This record gives sequence, C-alpha cells and structure tokens, in this order.
Amino acid sequence: MAGDALNGKIVVCIGGGSGIGFAVARAALAQGAEVVIASSSAARIETSVAGLGAGARGAVVDVTDDAWVAGLFDQLGGFHHLVYTAGDWSDVGGGPIGELDLEAAASVFGVRFWGAVRAVKFAARHIAPDGSITLTDGMFAHRPRAGGAVRSAMLGGIEHLAQGLAVELAPVRVNCVCPGLIETEIWDVRLPHDRRAELVRRMTERQALPRAGQPDEAAAAYLYLMQAGYTTGQVLRVDGGSSLA
Repeated sequence: MAGDALNGKIVVCIGGGSGIGFAVARAALAQGAEVVIASSSAARIETSVAGLGAGARGAVVDVTDDAWVAGLFDQLGGFHHLVYTAGDWSDVGGGPIGELDLEAAASVFGVRFWGAVRAVKFAARHIAPDGSITLTDGMFAHRPRAGGAVRSAMLGGIEHLAQGLAVELAPVRVNCVCPGLIETEIWDVRLPHDRRAELVRRMTERQALPRAGQPDEAAAAYLYLMQAGYTTGQVLRVDGGSSLA
C-alpha cells in the first residue's frame, strides 16, 4: 500500500459533515486527496468545509431522493473513492416484534441501507475503474439486542450488500467498515453528560480495549480500505474487541 496512494485522488464522503465521515475526510486531505463532503444539512457542510480548509468542498444531498443523488454525481463527474457514512439516528422502528409498527420499521432502511444503494447506483457511472466504495454498518449486526431485530437485519444487510457489489462492480473494490462504540457528536444528543462516563464504562467494560473509540481511529479503517488494492468484499470491524467479549 503506497503512502501516496490518495495523493491527487478525489474522495467523496457522503455523511462527511460530522463524526466518522468528517474524520475520514480530514485524514484523506492529509494524504493529498481532494475531498467532497456531502450531507443533508447546508449549515453543517459550510462549517465542516471551513474546518477542513484547502482541498475540501461540499454539497448538500438528500440520499432518499434519486434526482438529488444523481445530480450530485453528474455534477461532480469522475472521481476515485466513495465513502458512505450517512445514518439516521432516530429510534423509530424498534420495539418488541409483536408490537412492531411495520411502516416505521421499514423507515429504518431509508438512509443507511437504501441511501447507500442509491449512492452506489449513481456513483457507479462515474467512479474510476481502480477506485473503491466503502460502506458503513454497525456492531448491532453481530450483537443484536431485544427490540432491535429490524435494525440488526438492516445493518447485516449492508455487509451482504458490500459483498454482492464487490462481485458486480469489479474491478472497483467494495468493502464495509463495522464500527463499535465511537465517540462522535451524536453523543451530545443520545448520551446525557451527567451519566456518560458510567454508561460508557458499562458498555465497554468487557471489551479487550475497555473504552470508546475516537473518530480518527475509525477513519483509519476507511483509509486502509481505500488504499488496499487487493482487498474487496470485506468487512473490517473497529470495535475495541467488543465482538470477542
């Protein structure tokens, strides 16, 4: 894996306005890439592009809309790597199977799964033959919880999607990163400050590495997969060893 493999390449990060996606964009810039970050929030994109500095540009996109996603890639033209980290963090669609609202449950697939499918569909027309696509799922695919069967299925489906696309789109490489507990901005919404340390301790105490991960640590997996020219159809877990607990 050459140290300058990303130098001069164009990397598109959908979901790159914050969290892991932003960390991927920052790391790719540091290796000489030109980065396009896309998000549904214009304000977030403006702030993130300013934070990244030279070599970064942004675009607003609704990954649930065909025309919007197609327009993003048609306007961009040729590029080399697609990273998809966009996700919907709402709790809609969960609960005991006997009480499940099926319409709400179907919405769980909207951004993470169907958004990824939509992005790949329109990106495939423009991506370089030696390029790569890296999708994102999560550890619920491997460690399901009661009341979360649909979300676990959705995340597992992303892994199988990556494998199927790796066959269909070859020689373009398609892989998936499966992050564990990563400390991102969403914590400010989902983890109360006064209980955060104790909650994280309880969630990670059985891991081989008993702590939460940082976005830059997760980003390293995406950077590897972009540059690993003989790796495709794989799922790379960045979970602190939680899958071993």
